[in-house]
Parts: sequence; structure tokens; C-alpha cells
Amino acid sequence: MKSSARAISFVFFLFSMVLLLAGPVSADDQKNKSKSEKSTSDETEDKDKDKDKLVSTQHTTTIDGKEIKYTATAGKLVMKDDEGKPKAHIFFVAYTKDGVNDLGKRPITFAFNGGPGSSSVWLHLGILGPKRIEIPDDGSVLDPPYTLTSNPHSLLDITDLVFIDPVSTGYSRPVKGEDKGQFHGYSQDIRSVGQFIHEYLSKNNRWRSEKFLLGESYGGLRSAGLANHLFNRYRVPLSGIVMISPALNFLTLDFEPGNDLPYFLFVPTYAATAWYHGALPGDLQALPLDEVVRQATEFATSEYALALLKGHSLGSAEHKAVSEKLSRYTGLSREFVESANLRISMQRFAKELLRGRSQTIGRYDSRYTGIDSDNAGETPDFDPSGAKLFGPFAVTINDYLRNDLKFDDERVYEILTGNVQPWPFAGAGMGDSPDGSVPLRQVMAANPRMKVFFACGYYDLATPVETVEYSVDHMRLPVELQKNLAFGYYEGGHMMYVHEPSAKKLRSDLAEFYKSALSPSKDK
Repeated sequence: MKSSARAISFVFFLFSMVLLLAGPVSADDQKNKSKSEKSTSDETEDKDKDKDKLVSTQHTTTIDGKEIKYTATAGKLVMKDDEGKPKAHIFFVAYTKDGVNDLGKRPITFAFNGGPGSSSVWLHLGILGPKRIEIPDDGSVLDPPYTLTSNPHSLLDITDLVFIDPVSTGYSRPVKGEDKGQFHGYSQDIRSVGQFIHEYLSKNNRWRSEKFLLGESYGGLRSAGLANHLFNRYRVPLSGIVMISPALNFLTLDFEPGNDLPYFLFVPTYAATAWYHGALPGDLQALPLDEVVRQATEFATSEYALALLKGHSLGSAEHKAVSEKLSRYTGLSREFVESANLRISMQRFAKELLRGRSQTIGRYDSRYTGIDSDNAGETPDFDPSGAKLFGPFAVTINDYLRNDLKFDDERVYEILTGNVQPWPFAGAGMGDSPDGSVPLRQVMAANPRMKVFFACGYYDLATPVETVEYSVDHMRLPVELQKNLAFGYYEGGHMMYVHEPSAKKLRSDLAEFYKSALSPSKDK
């Protein structure tokens, strides 16, 4: 015992001597140490600013009965200014088919969603990528755990795919010290996404590939301006553009005083929604959906639009006749229609249609229903379709990126953020109400072989069918270019691909579109 005690005492003696020789640690020493550690950290961060971060993995899938081996690349490209100063990291996921000897014969599609403020997760895991989330067709809640399955509707057999997350969405961020406002706005966004496409083409030897844009929602407005920008800034002609549920002319969507456009353009979708929920009169309810939509469209764009145009000069008899028909095609009571002065906003419709059942309906997909805190008021408490769809996509993309694609990041993967406001529309054609049909017409005139496909969902109350058709019909395209436009209609909502029959039809329609848009002289 005495020997052990002496040994312990000796150890403490040596430790005390070390402390004595070293001297006390001063506050200045601690500060200098902290500065040194911070300097090392800053140097590492500065070096990372100049580096792309890429992770590639190998996979196999089966599409249209054919086995496809492909490489998935998840990562960030550094965007720099003309002086070479890093400005932002843009995150993307690319899928490229293996074994392609001549990349000039392999098309490439750059895909993005909208918002503004949305990542590309919806197109990525909803319809285009090799993996997808299976969502119940009936608008019910998907129970966790959410899983990905092989996607038979992917376009990877037809085209390579690059999913872009614009700055502030997904993992994309400005470089430390850079103002995020330089990327937020119509013109700013187009420049940064355009620069990304230019950089991707250069770094991956894809300049000879035929090129496509595919945008959803605000991605429609972005793709219209981006096609024009790519053509004029980088001299890049596109073979085609796909717009899924696009927002093109914002005047068709804004229920503002003095703007009657959306009131009659939304009616066909009101009719489709009421038909789905069994809220129309019996004779209309017995008709197929497309016939109901056709009749509602004919009424809305003629008799009803004229009534709105007349304003106070509309006679009482005509007012009564129009209110009765508007009630008939919307499933709302004539009393409600008249009290609203014949003008039913989307929010009012979403709250009123199923008020008798104490339910509201979804904006992104009007098949979905919700329950508010009370049955009063004019607007729903929330969007039931968003509430039921956002969670599965957010959970799944985080798991997929880390476990399947082996890419991890300390930041939040922003699937849909409001951290991009304000979003100025200067340069979009119409001040605060931008019109994407203007740059779209310009680039179609400059590049007359480019084709455009519009996919529209009957139950989409965010960008209804007739708002898209109206915008396209007023592009003032010459007859010879109108043949380059094609439409597809689906029994789904804004993201019609979460409805399995619509996803199957969309895949078929897009396969035909790509076939028509690709150069016939090349064997793809």
C-alpha cells in the first residue's frame, strides 16, 4: 500500500512540475489559440469556395422493359463571376446513362420546379427520376415509413436528366458574404440557372447533346425566360421545352380588383372539382369529366366572360341567368354566387364548395380535402393537398440523398422555402404581373424548330388548365409556329403524376413529344 501511495505521489509531482515549467495560460494565449483555430477554419472554407463537390454512384433500373445502367452524380457546382470570384454553390442531381459512346447522340434535360423557392424534389421523386414515391391515387394520407420504388415512368431511357436546385433551395446557397438578393428575382434567377447550365455543359462535355428544359409551376415562367436567355447569352438553341402545370401570365392567376381574367378562367377547374366531389346537378354529374369541362369552358369563355366585361351595365335578367349557370357549373348555391357579385376567387371556392360537409379542398390538388378549425370564414386554414404531400417528399429526399446517393450536407435541404422574398419581376414583361409568353414567343421565333409541350391537370387550382390555354392562345404566334405546341390533359392536380393513371399517360405523352422534337437525322 505504501509503495502504491508513493507512486501516485510521484505522478502528481511530475504533473505539477510540467505545469510550473509551462507557466500559466494567459488570456492572450487563449485568444491567439482561438484566432489560429478560426484562421484554419476560414482557410478551409475559403478553399472549399473554389471547389466543386461531387459524389457519383452506379445503379441499374428497368424502364419500358429494358435494363438501364446509369451513373447518379449528386453535388454542387461553384458559380463564379467573370473575375473568377466564387458567388454561389448550386446543388444538383444528374442521371446519365452508362455506355454511351457518342454524347452528341444522347439528349440531356435540365429539370426544375417553381415556387419561387422550390427545390426540384417534386419532379425528381415524383415522375422523372429513376426512383419515385408511390402516393395513394384516392387523395388519402400516405402512412410512414415512406419508401422509394423503381420508377417505370422515368425518362432516363430517353434522355439524361439533371435536376437543378436554384440558389436558396435544396442545398444551394450563396457563398459566405455574398448577398442572396443577387440570385432572387426573375432576371437574377434566370442568369444564375443559365450559368449553371453553361457550366454543366462545359464540365461534362455535353455541348453537342440536344438540350431540353423541363419546368413545373413557376418553372414554366422560368423555362420561358431561360430558353430566351440561353439562346441570346450563350447561343444555345433548345430542341424542346416541357412545362408541367405552368404559371405563364400572372394576370390569369391574380384575383385582384379590376382584373376579371381569373374569375372566368378558373371556372372549368371549379366544375371538374365539383364533379369529382359529387357536388354538381345530377345531369352534369352523370357526364364524363372531359365533357363537363368542355361545357363549363364554353360557358365561362363566352356568356360568363361577357357578363364580367359588362360590369354595372349587365341587366338584371342577364345577371340572374348568368348566376344560375355559374351556380350550376361550380356546385355553389345561387345565393352565394350572387352575394359574391358573380366573382368567385379560388380561396372562396375552396372554402365554400364542401362547407356543408365541414370540409375544404386543396389548392395544388382539389381532390384532397381538409378540416378547418371552424366552418365560418371565406378562406381555408391551410392547403390539404400540400399538407398531405410535402412531408413524404421531404423525408424521402433526405434519406435518398444520404443513403442511396451518398451525399450529405450539414444544411437543411429546403424543399420549399419562403427565404427568397422579395422576388422582383423586373424584366419579366409586365412589372408585378409577369408574362412568360412574351420571352417564349421571342425564342420560338428565333429558334423555329424548338417545340413546347404543356401538361395540365384537371384538378389543379394553382395553375388551372384554362389559365395555361389562355396564355398560350394570346402569344401571337404565326400559324407555322403554332404547330410546335402540344397539350396533354390529366385527371390529377398540379402534380398530376402523383395520380398513377396520370403518371402513366404523362410518360407516354412525353415519350412521343421527345420523339417529335429530336432531330430525325440522328439515331439516338
